[in-house]
Amino acid sequence: QVQLVESGGGLVQPGGSLRLSCVASGMIFRDYRMGWYRQAPGKERELVASYTVGDFTNYGDSVKGRFTISRDNAKKMVYLQMNNLKPEDTAVYYCKAQLKWNPAVTYWGQGTQVTVSS
Repeated sequence: QVQLVESGGGLVQPGGSLRLSCVASGMIFRDYRMGWYRQAPGKERELVASYTVGDFTNYGDSVKGRFTISRDNAKKMVYLQMNNLKPEDTAVYYCKAQLKWNPAVTYWGQGTQVTVSS
């Protein structure tokens, strides 16, 4: 079975940093395109950061310059380094895996809460 487990969320002050982690299992990790999405209460789930075709990266406009996505294929992990956090970054963050040659094969983690507040 395929499983994605996020960790690293929590409460942080504005301007602070957090590093989210996602551990994958039950898959050939290198065959999947990985990404991070978030959803705040009352809002649609939105792209935070993802790998695209050719392993280029794509970031949501609101996080460009502050967040960085990375992956470690040997460890089957994907990370999201979040710097200069703002209250509007508060949301549940989800890890996503999509089979490169078949978009229908998509998996989501359970999510980890990030709260930015004084």
